[in-house]
Formats: sequence, structure tokens, C-alpha cells
Amino acid sequence: MAIRDRDVSNGTTTLQRPAPSDILLANPVVAVLRAGHAREYAPVIAALADGGVRAIELTLSTAGVFELLPGLIRDFGDDVEIGVGTVTTAEEARQAIDAGTRFLVTPVTDSGIVSAAVERGIPVYPGGLTPTELLAGWRAGATAVKIFPASTVGPGYIAQLRGPFPDLQVIPSGGIAIEDAPAWIEAGALAVSLGGPLVGDAFKGGDLGRLTLRAEKVSRLVADALGARSAR
Repeated sequence: MAIRDRDVSNGTTTLQRPAPSDILLANPVVAVLRAGHAREYAPVIAALADGGVRAIELTLSTAGVFELLPGLIRDFGDDVEIGVGTVTTAEEARQAIDAGTRFLVTPVTDSGIVSAAVERGIPVYPGGLTPTELLAGWRAGATAVKIFPASTVGPGYIAQLRGPFPDLQVIPSGGIAIEDAPAWIEAGALAVSLGGPLVGDAFKGGDLGRLTLRAEKVSRLVADALGARSAR
């Protein structure tokens, strides 16, 4: 993966852009989890991991994330990468980092959030939609920028962005169905972020075995798309 502006200046020192994890590169799918309380997360994370999806975003719209995050990270160990999403302030970013988050995701482009992550070497994925927003997040030091809401623009948007910004790394999020994921990967996305279409009714008493099957399906589709992209 070519990243031309690898080093990022924070005004006083030059920092290295945090790299995506080996877990995400091996299976570039991020599962976005929203529940009533973070104590509901563990069995859903386990079901996703059984299906190969091991990059997990716990959203701050769920109660108890900061309190339970250290225990979840300890229990799942190095086989699962657990990050915190829906981060909207630099203070939330620092709190998540102190609790052990492996990555940060934001719905907006906020340089303070990005800087808090870059200074600690934590991968960060700020959200934006316009070229101005996405470039601002990238220049601030983002590991990749999150195209949100991705369903508004479609996979062809990546090619349009890569014209003026050839090194930009992107992760689409918002309104992406399992069947849509391969097109985004073939278009050049670093990874895809899926919420409801992947998680389904898992937090409403749904069959966790079916969740694992959905995770297996998207993992297989994305792997095939990576192979097709490499063969071009």
C-alpha cells in the first residue's frame, strides 16, 4: 500500500501515520456494533470472530463502552481487534485510548481527534464525504478516511477521489450491504465497514449461528474481491 506522505507534522514534531493492523489487512471488514449496553457485546463479538470478522467497532452510542472495554480486550486477546467508534471529541478519543482501544472511528473530520490518535500511534478513521473533508482527515494523519455515508456516492467515488489524491486510503461506511462489499474492495477500499446488514438481529435475540454465517459470507466475498483486485 503506497502512502506517499507517511510522516505527519503536528506543528512541533514529525509523527508516523499509524498503520492498519494485520487483522484488518487479513480480512478487511469492520463490524459496527450498537447495543443497549456494552455487556451485550461479548457473544456477538465471538460469533463474528468465528466467521472471520475480527475487526470490531464498539460505538459510543452504546452505554458502558469505556467501562467494559478493557475486559473485552483482555478476554478476546490478540485474535480480535476491538476499537471505539462514534467518537466526536478529542477527550473521548483520549479516554478510549486510555481504556485500551486498538483503533478509533469518527463520523466527522475533527483534527483534534485525529491528532490525539496519531500522537499515541493508534489507527484512526475519521469520517467525511466531500473531497475537502476527506483530504483534511488524511493530511491530519488518518490511517484511512471513512467515506460516510458511503451509500450516497457508491464505489465509483473512490476512482474519482484517486484522480487528485492517488495515495488516499478509504473505508466506506453507511448503508453497505453484504453483497455491496466486494465492489468497494475491488474499487480500491482499504476495508469496508458494515453495521445492520451484517449484525442483523443479533442484539434482539437473533440466532448467533446465522450471524456467524453472515460473517463467513462477507469474509469470503471480500477475499475473492481482493484476489480479483490483485490479479488486475
